[in-house]
Amino acid sequence: MESKSDAFSAFKKLARRLQNTKNSNIGSIRSDHGGEFQNEKFNNFCEKMEILHNFSAPRTPQQNGVVERKNRSLEELARTMLSE
Repeated sequence: MESKSDAFSAFKKLARRLQNTKNSNIGSIRSDHGGEFQNEKFNNFCEKMEILHNFSAPRTPQQNGVVERKNRSLEELARTMLSE
Protein backbone atom coordinates (compact mmCIF):
# COMPACT_ATOMS: atom_id res chain seq x y z
CA MET A 1 0.00 0.00 0.00
CA GLU A 2 1.22 3.44 -0.81
CA SER A 3 -0.97 5.25 1.70
CA LYS A 4 -3.41 4.58 4.51
CA SER A 5 -6.32 5.39 2.22
CA ASP A 6 -5.56 2.15 0.34
CA ALA A 7 -6.26 0.05 3.45
CA PHE A 8 -9.94 -0.50 2.70
CA SER A 9 -9.42 -1.77 -0.84
CA ALA A 10 -6.52 -3.98 0.30
CA PHE A 11 -8.61 -5.46 3.12
CA LYS A 12 -11.54 -6.00 0.79
CA LYS A 13 -9.34 -7.95 -1.66
CA LEU A 14 -7.73 -9.94 1.15
CA ALA A 15 -11.07 -10.83 2.74
CA ARG A 16 -12.54 -12.05 -0.51
CA ARG A 17 -9.38 -14.00 -1.39
CA LEU A 18 -9.32 -15.70 2.03
CA GLN A 19 -12.99 -16.55 1.87
CA ASN A 20 -12.64 -18.01 -1.63
CA THR A 21 -9.47 -20.03 -1.02
CA LYS A 22 -10.41 -21.32 2.43
CA ASN A 23 -14.09 -21.73 1.54
CA SER A 24 -15.15 -20.21 4.86
CA ASN A 25 -16.17 -16.86 6.25
CA ILE A 26 -14.12 -14.47 8.35
CA GLY A 27 -15.75 -14.32 11.77
CA SER A 28 -14.02 -11.33 13.32
CA ILE A 29 -11.08 -8.99 12.98
CA ARG A 30 -9.26 -6.78 15.46
CA SER A 31 -7.63 -3.49 14.58
CA ASP A 32 -6.33 -0.40 16.27
CA HIS A 33 -8.23 2.88 16.27
CA GLY A 34 -6.54 4.09 13.09
CA GLY A 35 -8.62 6.26 10.82
CA GLU A 36 -8.17 3.81 7.97
CA PHE A 37 -10.22 1.26 9.93
CA GLN A 38 -12.82 3.59 11.43
CA ASN A 39 -14.84 4.81 8.50
CA GLU A 40 -18.25 4.21 7.02
CA LYS A 41 -17.03 2.16 4.03
CA PHE A 42 -15.13 -0.24 6.29
CA ASN A 43 -18.07 -0.58 8.70
CA ASN A 44 -20.57 -1.15 5.86
CA PHE A 45 -18.35 -3.82 4.30
CA CYS A 46 -17.96 -5.63 7.64
CA GLU A 47 -21.72 -5.52 8.23
CA LYS A 48 -22.43 -6.78 4.70
CA MET A 49 -19.94 -9.65 5.05
CA GLU A 50 -21.09 -10.33 8.67
CA ILE A 51 -17.60 -9.71 10.06
CA LEU A 52 -17.40 -8.66 13.70
CA HIS A 53 -14.95 -5.75 13.89
CA ASN A 54 -13.28 -5.31 17.29
CA PHE A 55 -10.91 -2.54 18.25
CA SER A 56 -7.99 -2.84 20.63
CA ALA A 57 -8.01 -0.56 23.64
CA PRO A 58 -6.50 2.85 22.87
CA ARG A 59 -3.00 3.62 24.13
CA THR A 60 -2.33 0.01 25.20
CA PRO A 61 0.51 -1.36 23.08
CA GLN A 62 0.69 -4.32 25.48
CA GLN A 63 -2.12 -5.92 23.47
CA ASN A 64 0.30 -6.41 20.59
CA GLY A 65 2.48 -9.08 22.19
CA VAL A 66 4.87 -9.93 19.35
CA VAL A 67 5.85 -6.33 18.68
CA GLU A 68 6.18 -5.58 22.39
CA ARG A 69 8.52 -8.56 22.90
CA LYS A 70 10.65 -7.41 19.97
CA ASN A 71 10.77 -3.85 21.34
CA ARG A 72 11.74 -5.15 24.77
CA SER A 73 14.53 -7.25 23.24
CA LEU A 74 15.85 -4.25 21.29
CA GLU A 75 15.77 -2.06 24.41
CA GLU A 76 17.70 -4.69 26.38
CA LEU A 77 20.29 -4.97 23.60
CA ALA A 78 20.69 -1.19 23.50
CA ARG A 79 21.13 -1.01 27.29
CA THR A 80 23.72 -3.78 27.18
CA MET A 81 25.70 -2.03 24.46
CA LEU A 82 25.55 1.28 26.34
CA SER A 83 26.75 -0.29 29.58
CA GLU A 84 29.71 -1.91 27.78
